[in-house]
Amino acid sequence: MTQQPMQYYIRHLKDDLPAGIVVFLVALPLCLGIALASGAPLFAGLIAGMVGGLVVAWLSGSQLSVSGPAAGLTVIVFNAIETLGSFQGFLVAVILAGIMQLIAGFLKAGVIGAFFPSAVIKGMLAAIGLILIIKQIPHATGYNEHFGGPEAYTHEEVHEFFFPILDAFSSISQGVILICMVALLILIIWERPWFKNQKFFKLIPGPLIAVIWGVLYNLAAERWAPDWSVSAIHLVRVPVSNNVGEFLNNFIFPDYSYWTNPQVYLIAATLAIIGSLETLLSLEAVDKLDPLKRTAPTNRELKAQGVGNIISGLIGGLPITAVIVRSSGNINAGGKTPLSSFIHGLCILLSVMFFANYINYVPLGCLAAILLHTGFKLAKPALFQEFYRKGWSQLVPFVITITAILTTDLLIGMSIGVVVGLFFVIKANYRAAITLTQDKSFYILTLNKDVVFLNKSLLRKLLSHIKPNSTLTIDASKSQFIDHDIIETIDDFLVTAPNHNISVEIYDLYGKENLKMHEDFVILKDHYDKSPSGNNMIIDNKIMGL
Repeated sequence: MTQQPMQYYIRHLKDDLPAGIVVFLVALPLCLGIALASGAPLFAGLIAGMVGGLVVAWLSGSQLSVSGPAAGLTVIVFNAIETLGSFQGFLVAVILAGIMQLIAGFLKAGVIGAFFPSAVIKGMLAAIGLILIIKQIPHATGYNEHFGGPEAYTHEEVHEFFFPILDAFSSISQGVILICMVALLILIIWERPWFKNQKFFKLIPGPLIAVIWGVLYNLAAERWAPDWSVSAIHLVRVPVSNNVGEFLNNFIFPDYSYWTNPQVYLIAATLAIIGSLETLLSLEAVDKLDPLKRTAPTNRELKAQGVGNIISGLIGGLPITAVIVRSSGNINAGGKTPLSSFIHGLCILLSVMFFANYINYVPLGCLAAILLHTGFKLAKPALFQEFYRKGWSQLVPFVITITAILTTDLLIGMSIGVVVGLFFVIKANYRAAITLTQDKSFYILTLNKDVVFLNKSLLRKLLSHIKPNSTLTIDASKSQFIDHDIIETIDDFLVTAPNHNISVEIYDLYGKENLKMHEDFVILKDHYDKSPSGNNMIIDNKIMGL
């Protein structure tokens, strides 16, 4: 993105101002909800939202992408805080992750997203969706036992994901359940085609209505039906500031003694890899949604996210990525330039500085409903059906990635998924590189593309199927590259072919230099075949020097 003159942003202010406000209304409950799901202080989610809007928006090369805390990192953050035993220690990992992303941007690693199979990426997102659903059930039911409030984090591992569900239903708050169920119903209705096609409803985000419902219900219940109200432990609690000085005192700073902890570097690498992947995937989706079809530079985006994470870690925020939910909301609301993202970050800052006491009226059940809805969209049944229709080569890596993440952790699960995905890619390429067709005693062996030593076993297997007293045509006209091992295997077959009375015709296998090498072994017929290339030599099966 080239630097635009001030007039450019002023001209689009009429579009970017309302779009920025809409994105803010979507982002505020998501920032709080993601912090809640991550086991981090709720204020940390708001800090990440601010940095994403105020800083990353201008450093990024994307006109419409919105950055902030991401649902895709909640599992990593939750486990990281638990592993390190300190949120301030975790902030050191966020800073290191930002440095890694910055270096990756300068090393032009923006193409990294292309090297991960789509089935594995979608499997990762589906697993995160399932974990979001599982982790929010205690907040959705008002579970009280051993619950230390929204800023506490429990000590169960990710693979013990059934225990919170069982415990949550043993102690239920009827008020929280009612708030959560109605909020979830609002979000579902807001996604229906009829609602989405109405201009009025399109401008008002569903999460905002869900939050307003929860606040109004609880205020009414406290006055007229106290038994159905929500206790303070199930309300949002962010620090309230009476002045700028108090606001600045709310920021948390890293504990730099964790520099020497090896776990910090592993966590940082995980954050950098997964965060960069989510950013690049989001960026690709935003470019496709952009009405003006502008393309954002991926390497610049990595640098921007790196700087954003360094700043967020330094002042107590969660890790940042480009996020598709807020970005698509920005596009749908009519945003045109990075100014809309900046406005959303500015609104978060002002709301935290001056209206934090009102934010604390929001029930956690509303945030749980938003995260349950987000989790369902990430892991909806239609996604499983889609991969089932695509076949085993897509379904198996998808399901194994989900299973591996749920039973181990995100990084190990992703690694297992990538290995399985690459196995199917190699298997597909292995079988597609060489094909053999038969018509009675005539065979055609086609080298379809680049053929390397990995295909040697398949080639030998196919050549063994050639019956005696037959004719074989080897067509290499479609190949750009043929490994020496493949040439050698064919040469070996040519040596033994006369013993079985097999006649061999070869098209485009040997270049001019290689052809001279083979003149000692074959008698060349003095004519050319009229194939698509126009000058393919036909080689007879009579071998010299045997």
